[in-house]
Amino acid sequence: MMQTTIAFGRTGLTLELPEGPRYKVLRARSAAPIGDVAAALEAALDAPIGSDSLADLAKGKKTAAISVCDITRPAPNAVTLPPLLARLHAAGMRAEDITICIATGLHREATEAELKTILGPEIAAKYPIVNHDAKDWTAHRDLGETRRGTPVAVHRSFFEADLHITLGFIEQHLMLGFSGGRKLIAPGLAAQETIKVIHSPRFMREALATEGSIEENPLHAELLEIARMVRHDFILDVTLTHEREISGIFAGDPVEAHAAGVRFLRETSLESLPEPVDAVITSAAGNPLDLTFYQTIKGITAVQHIVKPGGKILVMSACTEGIGSPEFAEKLRNYSGPQNYLDAIRDTPVIADQWQLEKMAMVELKHPLLVYAPGTRTDELGSLGAASFATPEDAMRALVAGLGSEATVAVVPDGPYAFARVTA
Repeated sequence: MMQTTIAFGRTGLTLELPEGPRYKVLRARSAAPIGDVAAALEAALDAPIGSDSLADLAKGKKTAAISVCDITRPAPNAVTLPPLLARLHAAGMRAEDITICIATGLHREATEAELKTILGPEIAAKYPIVNHDAKDWTAHRDLGETRRGTPVAVHRSFFEADLHITLGFIEQHLMLGFSGGRKLIAPGLAAQETIKVIHSPRFMREALATEGSIEENPLHAELLEIARMVRHDFILDVTLTHEREISGIFAGDPVEAHAAGVRFLRETSLESLPEPVDAVITSAAGNPLDLTFYQTIKGITAVQHIVKPGGKILVMSACTEGIGSPEFAEKLRNYSGPQNYLDAIRDTPVIADQWQLEKMAMVELKHPLLVYAPGTRTDELGSLGAASFATPEDAMRALVAGLGSEATVAVVPDGPYAFARVTA
């Protein structure tokens, strides 16, 4: 019997795969880690892509705002922030002149303990920190609308600074193609009125609003326009290895530097399959992404590109914090199947977090879903509760039921961090 380990919680989960089909393990690929990260960061900040150096950009500026990922993203802020801050200080800015904004989007605010993890204890204690709250309209600046009519409101602390910087990392993203760059402004620091529109069926049901798609992705174009309205000045994005070491650094112009990071990720991370598989076992990439079922859906959508129509998808996730936000939890509890859900929300006002379930429903129209999520209860999962299992063994037996010896099952231990496609 074949044995493998998938990302699950903080420690991983070892699986004994049932006999029968053939298994193919697809691990996340990446470039090798950078040997001297400190030197590479210095070089990237002093000779950025498509931009003046950060030191030159900061000259004459009195204040700066830096948007960083929240606890749900393993961005190495404690490593990338210090050299960036050093250049702002060299330009004359004091600690109190530099605001660090936690780009929560509609996620909950970061706790005091999480701020120390996100930023490092010394930075968390020294600099002004804004825990973004998308539901507090008074904390945002109304900037009007995009050409497509999306209302744009962004946190005042970020917009009203003289210099606007984002700090993140680039990975595939279930609706935006790739994360990083513009995402740290919207939805990261946007008001819920903006977030709801960019996550409405208008964008969510676009065929190109999916993982790995960026050039013709209408959501990507919309977020770039929003970022321009906010005067996005500079990014410092990285790519990460499976062990979350830095493999690439991309600093500079928010469009050019991000595009360079995307090209690098595609060149170094793509796993190619000659044909689609019959079924998939995947994860939510372990902690912190598998804290909630909301985030777990990224593990489901990421593998849809490699499985045959009608092929089953089994996702395994600890879900140690349960389902997710109250709004998402209510939607999932009342979920009665993919088509019913898609029809119900098509022409109704957008509710926070409905889009994640919308993306899952679009996958479930083509693929039966199975779930092993011990941090959830079956009554919390709506109709998906009938496909939820108490043990990983039960879930895997249900997945391979009916598959013959010629069937192929892909095992994706790293969930959404594995960038795989069928390339004939």
